[in-house]
Amino acid sequence: MGAGPRPREVPLSEVIGALSYALDLTEGEPPGHAVRTCMIGMRIAQELGLGEGERADLFYALLLKDAGCSANSARMAALFAVDDRHAKRSSKRVDWSRSFTAFLWTLRTVAPGGSWRSRASQLMSIRQETEITRSLMRARCERGAEIAKLLGLRDGTADAIRALDEHWDGHGQPEGLRGDEIPLAGRILCLAQTVEIFHAQRGLDAALEVAQRRSGGWFDPRLVGALRRTGADGAFWSSLPAGELAPWEPQERRLTADEPYLDRIADAFAGVVDAKSPWTYRHSDRTCVIAMSIAALLGCGDDVLSEMRRAALLHDVGKLAISNQILDKPARLTDAEFAVVRRHPLHTARILERTPGFGGLATLAGAHHERLDGSGYPRGLKACELSLETRILAVVDVYDALVSDRVYRTAWSADRAFGLLEAEAHAYDQTVVAALKQVVAPFVADVSPAPVAQRVRTPRTA
Repeated sequence: MGAGPRPREVPLSEVIGALSYALDLTEGEPPGHAVRTCMIGMRIAQELGLGEGERADLFYALLLKDAGCSANSARMAALFAVDDRHAKRSSKRVDWSRSFTAFLWTLRTVAPGGSWRSRASQLMSIRQETEITRSLMRARCERGAEIAKLLGLRDGTADAIRALDEHWDGHGQPEGLRGDEIPLAGRILCLAQTVEIFHAQRGLDAALEVAQRRSGGWFDPRLVGALRRTGADGAFWSSLPAGELAPWEPQERRLTADEPYLDRIADAFAGVVDAKSPWTYRHSDRTCVIAMSIAALLGCGDDVLSEMRRAALLHDVGKLAISNQILDKPARLTDAEFAVVRRHPLHTARILERTPGFGGLATLAGAHHERLDGSGYPRGLKACELSLETRILAVVDVYDALVSDRVYRTAWSADRAFGLLEAEAHAYDQTVVAALKQVVAPFVADVSPAPVAQRVRTPRTA
């Protein structure tokens, strides 16, 4: 008897590289920032003659350097009264380790468009915060290192991510490490990230000039020297826009992702998404558990359940593109703000389409706000275009939102949530609603299970 087909495997670098585009959105950086940073960091490592193991740890650290980026988004938006993506992006372009420079950046950044009185009040609240920069950086770096460990990557990768914002002179964050106390890979991350930002914005000469100016301050002078030696490598610098990672991946330590590992990645990135706002904490996890339970109840097979699990975990990855000023706004959204929200399923679909192993999820995950009568978004699809899995995800997503606290309202009771879902039968599949009631009834006091109608198969969308 044969062993059966070998489980599908895809290069881990291609999966993480594609998903890093979601992290670029959260940081307010142009698409491909993390990938280009990885290429620059690996070119520096080549110049230094690092060994295979060191380069492997560095490679994944460069791609995942921003994995903790969502952990401080809500706090930054609230503290500075600004789009957190703008604050993150602009802070990387100033020498915030210098007190006066940091003050000027704060003055320019805080509460844009507000009155002088409101801006002064916001500045005072920042001044009263103790160790604010340290706490923001610690949340980001520790969460990023944790995600690296969740993915089973080595300590060298996690340690580098944790040290991303440490500076050679000891004035970095969050621990104020100095010189060789900072892991070499962490020093390379800090330099490569800054170089990529200034190279993309102003060109190679400007990037090298910034690196030289901050040598001995932010950056290890030895690394700056190695970087400067690459300046003559025109072929390398002109290759950055293409974002080709394969030549830089250490082949002897090349990692692949099989089906269980893809599940692990989906879990990790669901955590990135849910950390973006305190009001959506564990939303992806809950949606996943409930959606899979409904799919099983309605007779879906193992392949569909696997697809449902990953799509439910990643359905809101596009929300990483939305400012926390919108996600956490306590008042009614303006038309312009709601238009931004309505685009997040498109971001979800585009990110998943480009990700090996997850490309087949794009249609399902990107349609979780569609409705049977065509009133949903972003494409206004109708019942005949919505698969059973899409209908399940749509119902569960709105149910979990209704029964959870939001910044603009308290949680609804389960009974009230089902009242809405049943009243809007034109929008929500009632077979799915009945199955949802069956699934949650044992856990909520005010709902009795409804009989589940016989499953009617709907055509899968492409």
